[in-house]
Amino acid sequence: MKIKNILLVGYNGANNTGAEARLLVIIKNIREVFGETVQITIPSLSPANLRRYLQESDHLKIVRLPALYFRAIWRLVREHDLILLVEGSCYMDTWSSFLLWLWLWTTHLAKKFQKPIMAYGVDAGELKPFNQKLVRQEASKTTLIATRTEAAATRLQDLQVKAPLMVTADLALEFEALAGAPDLLQKIWPNQKRVIGIAPVDFYLWPVVMRLWGKPENCYRYPYYFSDSSLRRQLRQELVNNYIDFLRWLLDQYNCQLALICMEELDEPIARMIYAGMEQQTRLQIFSAKDYNAAEITSVLRGLDLLITSRYHAGILSLAAAVPQLAIGHDQRLRDLYQELNIKEDLFFEYDQPQLFDLLRIKVASIFANPTKLTQKLKTGYEILQQRNQKNQELLREFLSKSGLPN
Repeated sequence: MKIKNILLVGYNGANNTGAEARLLVIIKNIREVFGETVQITIPSLSPANLRRYLQESDHLKIVRLPALYFRAIWRLVREHDLILLVEGSCYMDTWSSFLLWLWLWTTHLAKKFQKPIMAYGVDAGELKPFNQKLVRQEASKTTLIATRTEAAATRLQDLQVKAPLMVTADLALEFEALAGAPDLLQKIWPNQKRVIGIAPVDFYLWPVVMRLWGKPENCYRYPYYFSDSSLRRQLRQELVNNYIDFLRWLLDQYNCQLALICMEELDEPIARMIYAGMEQQTRLQIFSAKDYNAAEITSVLRGLDLLITSRYHAGILSLAAAVPQLAIGHDQRLRDLYQELNIKEDLFFEYDQPQLFDLLRIKVASIFANPTKLTQKLKTGYEILQQRNQKNQELLREFLSKSGLPN
C-alpha cells in the first residue's frame, strides 16, 4: 500500500492559536517524512478561517466539514490512505461531546475501512460515564495513540483503552522554528518597561450543546450553542469584575502595560468586557487570534515579563522564552502541564477557588520579588518537553514502518 493522501482531522479553522501552531508543525513533519508531493486534506467547519494562514496548493486541500459531519467523514476516511487525529484535546468532553464523537467516529471508520490511524500528540481528560464507554470501545481501534503527557496516557490506560500508547509532547513546542514575526509589543509600546499578559477564558460558555433554536449570540455553528443561563451570566460578570479590580492593581503596583491575549476568537468577548471596564485603556491592548496569526501571538507571549493564563497553549508557546507564568484553570490540560513543569502546587489555581484574586496578588508579588527560581524551573521543564517532542517525527516514521507502509 502506497500512501498517496493523508487526512488530518482536528479542530481546524476556529481562529485558535494553539490549533494553528500544531497544524503547521504537523504539516511540516508530514512533508519531511513523506515528501512534498503527498496529498494532504484538512476538513474544517470554517474553511475561510483556515485559509487565513494556510495556502491551498496542488498537494494541500481544505474542505468544508458540515456541522452534522457523519456522512462527510465517512466519505473522507474511505478516500484516504492514512488518517491522523491532530486535535490536542482529543479524548475529553470538556468542550462538547460532539467534538469527541467526531474523533471517535473517524477512528471507527478507519477501522471499518482498514485504514491506519494515529492520534498524534493528543490529550485525555474528563469524560462522562457514557463517553468513557465510547472511548474505551472506539479509541481501542486506533493503530497508535501518542499522548502529549504521561497523565493522559495513564488516564487512557485506566479506561482500559487497548490501543498501543506512546508518550511524546505537544507538537506546538516545535513552533519555535516557525515563529518569526515582528515584535508587536515593541511596535505598540516602544518604551515599555514591563508587560504583563493575561490570556482569559470564559469558563461559563461550556459545554456546547445541540439545540434546534437558541439566542443568535450563543450560536457557535448551527445547531451547536454555547451553554447559557442567568446564573452563568451572573458568574461571568463576577469574573469580569474581579479581573478589572485585579488589572487595576497590576497597573498601580507595577507601572506596567497589559496585553489581553485571546488565544482563540471565542476569548474575545470576555476580553472586551474586561477592557471596557478599565479606565487607563491606553495601557491595555487586545491581541486576538482573529486578527493575529500564531507567529504573531507567539511573539507577544515570548515578550512578556509575566503571563497569567487560562489557555494551555499560551503556557506552551511562551516556554521557549522561560516567561514566568501562573495559571487559572478548569480542566486537566493546564493541570497536567504545570505538573510536568513541577510548578503545579505553587502556580496553578482553580477558576472557582475562594479568594482567587487575593491569592493571585500574593503570588504575582512573590514572582516579581524573585523570578530566578521559577525561570530555572521553566527552562528545565522546557528542555525535558523538547526532548520528548523530538520523538513526534521519529514516531511518525516508526509508525509507518511498523504498519508496513512505505515512507
